[in-house]
Amino acid sequence: MWLGLREWRRGNNDPREQLRVADWHFERIGGEYSFTEGPQWTGDLVLFTDMYNHRIISFDPATGQVARFFQGTNLTNGLLYSTGGDLYCCEVAARRLSRLRDGRREVLAESFGGDRLNSPNDVTEDSKGRIWFTDPRYGEHRADMELDHESVYRLDPESGTLTRATFDTTRPNGLLFSADEKTLYVVQSDYGEGAARELRAYPVGEDGSLGPFRVLHNFFPSRGADGLTLTSEGHVMAAAGWSVNGPGPMIYVFDSSGRVLETQPTPPGFPTNLCFGGADLGDLYVTMGEAGVFRVRNCGYRGHDRYCR
Repeated sequence: MWLGLREWRRGNNDPREQLRVADWHFERIGGEYSFTEGPQWTGDLVLFTDMYNHRIISFDPATGQVARFFQGTNLTNGLLYSTGGDLYCCEVAARRLSRLRDGRREVLAESFGGDRLNSPNDVTEDSKGRIWFTDPRYGEHRADMELDHESVYRLDPESGTLTRATFDTTRPNGLLFSADEKTLYVVQSDYGEGAARELRAYPVGEDGSLGPFRVLHNFFPSRGADGLTLTSEGHVMAAAGWSVNGPGPMIYVFDSSGRVLETQPTPPGFPTNLCFGGADLGDLYVTMGEAGVFRVRNCGYRGHDRYCR
């Protein structure tokens, strides 16, 4: 998510309860939210953040019930529901990565080399239990930044060791592992004039180091991508674009080479992130910033098991 876009407001095309767009049927779930992000499937619930209300919301697709899951999130953006059942939170306002376990919060990372983090944005994990997160700084307020870089980090939860993983990113955003964990996909979303807006693929070494990236897709000069998820076939699905310019807000589906397999327009607004859920992992949940949260039933893809608990 790019925090500077909070100035954007919905126009006359404000999405209502249901919209049919192209081949997908987008059904709005829940009510009005300040700015939605970070959807995660827990096995029976969808969790997402209501950022400016500083809370995490749960949605139960079996009953349709929407409830407050956690309050006091410090503008949490990205979430990760881990294989161990913990919930990792990228706290933008507190500039830290935390973990919720049994309703208690534990701070895992808030500085690197003695300098405060910028504002953790999105988070994922690998099969070794290491936590990876992006640390950009969006918006105009940069005077209090202590780091001179905006990077991807790798955290070992057991030792607490935090390692810088990228040295070539400016405003990294969404990130995602391939099914075999040999590739880390990273969204590079810098809104500076002439800056790169790319979906990148980094080879992952045995020691967790990253090699030189390949550009899978160049979104420039439009907004670019935000959150990512993985299909059961190993395709990368990206929430991208917006209603202001370019091809518009849509969901992209890429194969591992970067070939665009499909695009699906979303309701008007600003797609921020997405996840699969449901009994067969065939339903897609899309957070749309201020426009709310939408579900696409039986979207034609299934979520990969590593990202759907």
